[in-house]
Amino acid sequence: MLIATPQSMHFPAALPLQSGASIRGYDLSFETYGTLDAGHSNAVLVCHALNASHHVAGVYLGQDKSEGWWDNMIGPGKPVDTDLFFVIGVNNLGSCFGSTGPMHINPDTGRVYGADFPVVTVEDWVDAQARLLDALGIETLAAVLGGSLGGMQALGWTLQYPGRVRHAVVVASAPNLTAENIAFNEVARRAIVTDPDFHGGHFYQYGVTPKRGLRIARMIGHITYLSDDVMNEKFGRQLRDTLVGAAGSGVYKYSTQEVEFQIESYLRYQGDKFAEYFDANTYLLITRALDYFDPARAFGGDLSLALARATAKFLLVSFTTDWRFSPQRSREIVKALLDNRRALSYAEIDAPHGHDAFLLEDARYLGVMRSYFESIAKELTSVAVGVKA
Repeated sequence: MLIATPQSMHFPAALPLQSGASIRGYDLSFETYGTLDAGHSNAVLVCHALNASHHVAGVYLGQDKSEGWWDNMIGPGKPVDTDLFFVIGVNNLGSCFGSTGPMHINPDTGRVYGADFPVVTVEDWVDAQARLLDALGIETLAAVLGGSLGGMQALGWTLQYPGRVRHAVVVASAPNLTAENIAFNEVARRAIVTDPDFHGGHFYQYGVTPKRGLRIARMIGHITYLSDDVMNEKFGRQLRDTLVGAAGSGVYKYSTQEVEFQIESYLRYQGDKFAEYFDANTYLLITRALDYFDPARAFGGDLSLALARATAKFLLVSFTTDWRFSPQRSREIVKALLDNRRALSYAEIDAPHGHDAFLLEDARYLGVMRSYFESIAKELTSVAVGVKA
């Protein structure tokens, strides 16, 4: 069993942000798995999605139910084999899982940041991750890996630090958000900011949490992560167990407000759970970072021109029933890379699970990942042999 150990690093120097602001005196939480080789060449950076963290794999000592969010992917003998690679998971700035975020103290004011925490972007996260790698003595990554928003960060790495990345693995992601995706994010944000307990983002000082808004935001998001097929198969039009008898008896009492269908009960459960541990300001920050990511914007919308800077080899993976980040969006990246004659592999997995498929068990998907990382390991071995010769 892989035992994970949380770590933290403090950065006193200011980090310039894309917004023109900066942040200083911040901390980054991270975890590492495996052993860094003598040449510091086998590092794999894993970038997390919206509500995940640096706890990528393994469990915490004495806590059997604390598995990392990508534990089926990363670990000894797994597709990203920690017997071969030194894997690093980093919690992004603005998150609520250890790295400096809105609930922490602003060293410039001595007060909790709250809504005053600066806007952060995917590019800012990549810059912060690069500083951490510098501190760890890692100049070049064997690979950068991420799914969804993490895939955007992986793509960002190939553009901001092209000489520091050998391979980029971009899973269930996109070169930017569609208008529909931005709309979903905005509805979720409005649910939060209109919650009476939000207090303009300074709810910490009132001792409250905008849980109602967070619940709705999570329910909206969760709907977009699942496919229609999965929801129908798992829930269909089933009524809650306590109501089945009443409905069958012909004396069913209709209601516009009660939770009556299984899917309603499931969504409320997910919303309640999320509202207990996630920070409202963090949700606003991260969804905005999603909205803003668009490397082609500076090139008149031409993604091929934007990706001309990338020199890494790529693996892109998409899932047929993922309508949040559809295969078409991955194919846009594939085309732009081919336009630039970049080395790449592309796998489109016929999986029923929707966007969440990138986190789940699928033999074909995990097989693709295993094969690709085995090829990276062989490449590293060849380079090492060549150096010794």
